[in-house]
Amino acid sequence: MDEEYDVIVLGTGLKECILSGLLSVNGMKVLHMDRNDYYGGESTSLNLNQLWKRFRGDDKPPENLGSSREYNVDMIPKFMMANGTLVRVLIHTDVTKYLNFKAVDGSYVYNKGKIYKVPATDVEALKSSLMGLFEKRRARKFFIYVQDYEENDPKSHEGLDLTKVTTKEVISKYGLEDNTVDFIGHALALHRDDSYLDEPAIDIVKRMKLYAESLARFQGGSPYIYPLYGLAELPQAFARLSAVYGGTYMLNKPECKVEFDENGKACGVTSEGETAKCKKVVCDPSYLLDKVQKVGKVARAICIMSHPIPNTNDSHSVQVILPQKQLGRKSDMYLFCCSYSHNIAPKGKYIAFVSTEAETDDPETELKPGIDLLGPVEEIFFDTYNRYEPANQHDVDNCFISTSYDATTHFESTVQDVISMYSKITGKALDLSVDLSAASAAAEEE
Repeated sequence: MDEEYDVIVLGTGLKECILSGLLSVNGMKVLHMDRNDYYGGESTSLNLNQLWKRFRGDDKPPENLGSSREYNVDMIPKFMMANGTLVRVLIHTDVTKYLNFKAVDGSYVYNKGKIYKVPATDVEALKSSLMGLFEKRRARKFFIYVQDYEENDPKSHEGLDLTKVTTKEVISKYGLEDNTVDFIGHALALHRDDSYLDEPAIDIVKRMKLYAESLARFQGGSPYIYPLYGLAELPQAFARLSAVYGGTYMLNKPECKVEFDENGKACGVTSEGETAKCKKVVCDPSYLLDKVQKVGKVARAICIMSHPIPNTNDSHSVQVILPQKQLGRKSDMYLFCCSYSHNIAPKGKYIAFVSTEAETDDPETELKPGIDLLGPVEEIFFDTYNRYEPANQHDVDNCFISTSYDATTHFESTVQDVISMYSKITGKALDLSVDLSAASAAAEEE
């Protein structure tokens, strides 16, 4: 322990593991510690007995739910966009060789009280029952504009400078209805509120293109992929990667107290009376609570079922986004469902999460619109956790703290935090120009 490291990483949550892998690949000497005796921190994965212990005290789960070992319930479940930034990071670090992915069956949106498949291309827009006849044509024109748009080809811009024109202005040019804008902004472009409408339209065009390209990637019903056996495989894969590059992992290290020098800069971490020296500390909010501020709270329900979510075409894995306006709320609600087809539950069992940014102190009532869409539920657990953001100045104290996980059921916001932290720690941008074909997803077994 008495060696000196470039970086000490505290906590083995997804963000911390990705960072420790990236920093190791970048040639830094990394020590990675966790106070727990398991990987994953907040984003750990639990078997059925562990799930019961956490939410029901000590009582044993009912036998009709099947073998505890066959459950891998991710506590922070998020799907990955097939061509998204996280997949690029996985390829950049070569972690893909430790993981097996499988495409996610469905991507849906809640609109006017019903669930609809998210249309992502001009062809799908014409087929979608989400819109009336004339609106379909208008939406088709907008989708074709987005599909044909190339940043370097002014002919495809139709006279619009998308770095200056707002999203609202582009949408009004095509005359799209509010409901259409709602599903495009929240279920396709994955914005979490409506502030994007006043921002330059280039962002929504890039996000829509990413969705359509990811959808085309595996010819599945969605643009998302998910690892077999769930996300617990990810931290361990990054731990292996770090070890290949000379990084050191230590679990079950109590306390993990960050030490500061006389100038207030982090200079080491003490555990069990030994101090490891370092130049920088990277950690999740729980290791430096005096340097973070509470910015919100996530409310969620975790459900065990014996059937897919109704009206999702029997999807064994699916995301449903419920835009805030459709519910009269300030924040979107998300449904995540996965099952035995991704090896996260015994045959015939499905795990569903309903999550949102809490706006009241009553999660059961608040999550009801999402839970009502699930059909019969065998077991349900309610949970809330606080969301923290760093309040320190990293250039003053050399502490780089991740933000807590939000309510979204996809990785896009999580991985942006990782990339921004990487740049702050190393002083350089992460090069993510990779050959995307290096990550493949298993075909559906008949």
